[in-house]
Amino acid sequence: MKNAGAAEITGLRVTERSIYRGPNLFGARPMIRIQVDLGALEESPSDRLPGFVDRLLTVLPGLTAHGCSCRQAGGFERRLREGTWLGHVIEHVALELQNLAGHAVTRGKTRSVRGRPGVYNILYAYLDEAVGLAAGAHAIALVAALLPPDRCRVAGLSLLKVIVADDPLDLAPVVATLRALAKASALGPTTRSLVDAALRRGIPVTRLNTASLIQLGHGRRQRRIRASVTGGTSLIGAELAGNKNAAKALLAEAGLPVPRGALVGSVEEAVREARRLGWPVVTKPLDGNHGRGVTTGIVDAAGVEQGFALAVQHGRRVIVERELPGRDHRILVVGGKVVAVAERVPARVFGDGIHSIDELIALANQDPRRGVGHEAVLTRIVPDAAMRALLEARGQTLATVPPAGAEVILRGTANLSTGGTAIDRTDEIHPETVAIAEQAAAVIGLDVAGIDFLTTDIARPARETGGGIVEINAAPGFRMHLEPSEGTPRDVATPVIDMLFPRGTRSRIPIFAITGTNGKSTTARMVARILREGGLTVGMTSTSGIYVDDNLLVAADSSGPKSARAVLRNPVVDVAVLETARGGILREGLGFPACDVGAVLNVTADHLGLKGIDTLEDLARVKAVVARSVARRGHCVLNADDPMTVAMARRTRGRVVWFSAKGLGPRLRAHVDAGGVAVVREAGERGGMLVVHRDGERTELIAAADIPATLDGTAEFNIQNALAAAAMCIAHGVAADVIRQGLRAFTTSFADSPGRLNIHDDHGFRVIVDYAHNPAAITALGRLIDAMRPHHGRVYGMVSIPGDRRDDDLKEMGRLAASIFDEVMFREAPDGRGRPAGSINALMSEGAMAAGLPIDRLHRLKNEEAATDACLAAAAPGDLVVLMPTDVEGIWNRVVDYRPIHDRAQVTSRMPAALDA
Repeated sequence: MKNAGAAEITGLRVTERSIYRGPNLFGARPMIRIQVDLGALEESPSDRLPGFVDRLLTVLPGLTAHGCSCRQAGGFERRLREGTWLGHVIEHVALELQNLAGHAVTRGKTRSVRGRPGVYNILYAYLDEAVGLAAGAHAIALVAALLPPDRCRVAGLSLLKVIVADDPLDLAPVVATLRALAKASALGPTTRSLVDAALRRGIPVTRLNTASLIQLGHGRRQRRIRASVTGGTSLIGAELAGNKNAAKALLAEAGLPVPRGALVGSVEEAVREARRLGWPVVTKPLDGNHGRGVTTGIVDAAGVEQGFALAVQHGRRVIVERELPGRDHRILVVGGKVVAVAERVPARVFGDGIHSIDELIALANQDPRRGVGHEAVLTRIVPDAAMRALLEARGQTLATVPPAGAEVILRGTANLSTGGTAIDRTDEIHPETVAIAEQAAAVIGLDVAGIDFLTTDIARPARETGGGIVEINAAPGFRMHLEPSEGTPRDVATPVIDMLFPRGTRSRIPIFAITGTNGKSTTARMVARILREGGLTVGMTSTSGIYVDDNLLVAADSSGPKSARAVLRNPVVDVAVLETARGGILREGLGFPACDVGAVLNVTADHLGLKGIDTLEDLARVKAVVARSVARRGHCVLNADDPMTVAMARRTRGRVVWFSAKGLGPRLRAHVDAGGVAVVREAGERGGMLVVHRDGERTELIAAADIPATLDGTAEFNIQNALAAAAMCIAHGVAADVIRQGLRAFTTSFADSPGRLNIHDDHGFRVIVDYAHNPAAITALGRLIDAMRPHHGRVYGMVSIPGDRRDDDLKEMGRLAASIFDEVMFREAPDGRGRPAGSINALMSEGAMAAGLPIDRLHRLKNEEAATDACLAAAAPGDLVVLMPTDVEGIWNRVVDYRPIHDRAQVTSRMPAALDA
């Protein structure tokens, strides 16, 4: 194996990769995206590469079964022979390699990247990220190896962080690597069955660790399992089940049939108790499991000594008990009811008169159902000291060749974990034995219990056969019931899921997802405040952090899918309000499969020229991922005043709810007349009135001026945000009175909405701190400043824009600043995002001067701290200072801590010179 990017080579080049874990730009399901640049290979589709197709199908004959767009076997082969591009070929190879690893995946698509000839996005499904990425890397290497030597060079595989085979055409090690990766992350049969049953019920599944800890559902409605242990499994019950002596005593006191026995601490005591109980006896560790350390069929003191020695290897204390007659049965009880019964047969082989016992074991292990540990339906039979001792007691060894047809029992216990098999007996168990098992689970206190029951005939009452309970197990395995060696498989996972989530019980919490270019954070906070007024515990993500109600849990930009998943994992959260930004959608998709209410506020020019998003239409497609991810019974809230969001109405599955700051126009009137819902601002004094139209009724919700965040109706953008928030809550059925209370309670204070129109008036002049970081945001802020200007003197502005925006965007920011402020303090961003120091200021200054801003009113500062200080120092009583920071909290604290200078001479001396670097 070799590092996937060790040498810089030319030909086919990997340029990007993404792992989509939720709905994304390309579809609704998780997929891996690998972007490749074919270079000159763009001119060489598969039909122009002599011998390529035949060599590929020889190496991977399974590709002939791929239907591709033809939707029938042989479809992809036809595409190959007619001619298809290598990106498409890599897609199918990646899928087939995963299939060979045991992961059945079929979905994929390959799309050319607009405006970049030869560049393709290869997308394909995966079950495990590591397996999927490795399959993609090996697929690229394999396809390249089948090309002519002068064209088979590959570069950029290091982006996939995968080690590829030295010889990609030797599939054995490739498949072995993929299978090892699949095995490392695979769930055991019991956990897998529970996950599948949950998914069939539509219950969200989240894996919480690399083992078997699984969350089912979201937020407060979640339940957890670890294999067959549930969040409702009693710790006392589990501990009792682990203490076999205590469990047996409780069962006996309840009148349930159990074998007589005693707990012993020495071999002498064990022999004495065995003689008292009467032969045959069993020895086993007090707290063992999986049949470890158990010896059955002991008929003399020597056997007791051997059994005691084996048992103490697995626990200090040993149980000696009378052996009950009959065969071993496992009775599975879930939620107090028997759901399955299996007879367990000890590991065994049958002689053929030719092979030794050791060879017969090897032949038995060739059964594809057998695997290591609990990974497969059956466990491989592994010879050990206990097996040799059992054989020796019968005068045999592993080298013995038993006669044809002779049964050779290899274990004293019938556990599947030691190689045993299972026969389903669910339909045969006698009702009295059912009652015994159900009572036993209740006595011990287990919601899921495995009852080990010995009887000569499970169809007869235990009192007739002398059978009884020999053990109760917490965390019983389901393998023997799911896929018995003989008999009917039983779906034992569904009863567990039905116990955790009774039919009609919800497993999901409501999800409110909010996207758009501007206003996301404020709208999310308004929605959260309204829902809190309704008595709900709200988990919220935003660019300033993760919150549960008023408590800030994580202080960071948390508008991506990882933060969304964190909220959905929180067990105290009743409802999730998720600010959903462009970056996270592009990086890995949404952090949820569907939302109950999704809102797209607006689409304006920002972040263009990044990650393939070059036009407003491209950006709208990204934002529309939220609209497309609204559940069928959910609601999609759209801005009727924004043409880009209006076009999304036809792409959502949910019912559309419109909001508009321009009243109920003809389109919205038709929508309402057809039974739809609209929340609009109707014209009037001090910002007008927010009105709900639905079911033929007009309901006045609240006057815009009564919402503190609108600053008496002058902050137009917060009127729009309030309309969106109200529409989302109306769609979800929140009462109008609760919405009114929430909007009245929401302010632009730093505590309520950090970085969004925060106002400080304690210095004799007004300071506004607002994270306006793009032309649309500063334009909206400019309208508010125009409305406030008659009440203030000079207006100072600290302005910047992230460095990863286009040059024209930086110049436009400068032009807009020149039109809004009397004096402008341009400042560099903390992270230039690839631009050299001073270049952001230079471009903004160029735009400002082109707009006619005099040089003496234009200043360039090296950072936002210096620019903030300059603005504050320059302001006189009655002036207005507008700060647009990156470090919102740091700059707010700087404003609060500022002490005004009253000597204007000192102020002048502290003002920066025009165009200072």
